[in-house]
Amino acid sequence: MSVPTSADLKDVGGIVGFTDIDAPEPELLKACVHCGMCLSSCPTYRITGQEMSSPRGRLWLMSAVSQGRLSIDDPLFQEQMYQCLNCRACEAVCPSGVQYGPLVEAARYQIEQRLDRPAKQRIARKVMLDWTFSDMRKMGAVAKMTSLYQTTGLQKVARKSGVLKLLGLSDMEKMAPATRGKSLKPGTEAWTAAEPVRAASLFNGCIMGTAFGDTNRAACRVMARNGANVDIPECQGCCGALQVHSGMFDTARDMARANIDAFEAEPDRPIVVTAAGCGSTLKEYGHLLKDDPDYADRAHDFAGRVKDFSEYVAAENRSTPGPVRRKITYQDACHLAHAQRITAQPRTLLKSIPDLEFVEMRESSLCCGSAGIYNILRPEMARKLGERKVNHIIETGATEVITANPGCAIQIATLLREAGSDIKVTHIADFMDEAYANGEPGAGI
Repeated sequence: MSVPTSADLKDVGGIVGFTDIDAPEPELLKACVHCGMCLSSCPTYRITGQEMSSPRGRLWLMSAVSQGRLSIDDPLFQEQMYQCLNCRACEAVCPSGVQYGPLVEAARYQIEQRLDRPAKQRIARKVMLDWTFSDMRKMGAVAKMTSLYQTTGLQKVARKSGVLKLLGLSDMEKMAPATRGKSLKPGTEAWTAAEPVRAASLFNGCIMGTAFGDTNRAACRVMARNGANVDIPECQGCCGALQVHSGMFDTARDMARANIDAFEAEPDRPIVVTAAGCGSTLKEYGHLLKDDPDYADRAHDFAGRVKDFSEYVAAENRSTPGPVRRKITYQDACHLAHAQRITAQPRTLLKSIPDLEFVEMRESSLCCGSAGIYNILRPEMARKLGERKVNHIIETGATEVITANPGCAIQIATLLREAGSDIKVTHIADFMDEAYANGEPGAGI
């Protein structure tokens, strides 16, 4: 394997003695003592059994690059940085407190500064991760086209004709979310509690606001039933999670700044999020913009206001849900359970529902393989993890599985269908909205 020259190191940065702020920080890398506690929690290590596919193996590679013993151009380094799902499960069990997520994201940024991607990949990344997500009007247009494709019969024609398979789009097309009701546009709707005790703002997001608009409305109704007047500030957009995970820090920072600006008009209101991946990224804006003199403090304040939906409702619970007579299980979204360390609150909410039979599944917190767009980019590994998750869901005997992230919902629903199962996948906001609707009359909504 080749060792980079000093000129290479200056170009890339992040090596000891250089100043690239977006490289893995050597002091953070030193926190890993290679104890191996992370191995059993790592999805890719569980599948491959290879040391390099474990968190400590990847941290060793980052250290080797940082110390100049390994080139950033080395295929092994690049493969392992992107084979990782960035599920953060290793962080939750690490006795040394290694901040693995920011480290692997910084490593990907380093790679992207050097990697000469094929033109097709460069165009796809630019269109999908920059152009489309940079403006919610564009995202809305994509959602409308997807809805037309799914509802006009064109989808059936495309699937039967074999054109999707010919173009290599079959797996990706199956993952496209079915649009659920009307998109939710910031600034156009608000909810008022019958007896308001506080106000809150909803982070609408990109996929949630377009493909899952009714789920966001359900979340707002639940918050209103629990004493909050809820608004959805204008000018907010994508959180930047996919861009951070893809090493596109400059694009992600632009998105972060726009969102901070959008929510500053009401600085005392909590910002409630219905997507685990979005919530994790929003809570880390302080790190993302730590070297921005104009936004560092504002990003820190913004991040401190962010609450996951279940985190918020469990703390503000002022209403009693009605009965739901079904058997359900709950799957932990990685960026809720591991990055945000929120596991008790969703279960507390679900177990508060009368007549509900709740059963835990095996390996609930092991990644389902969705991981943003991982299931599109690395379908083989994603399928192995997804099928493992689906098998655990089926063996519970539940008729419904509850989750807190759109990517998880899409991945699991797709593989449940392929397995011939009719188990329903439901977002926790939709499920709690149903339960509250079965109870006593709540807020004016």
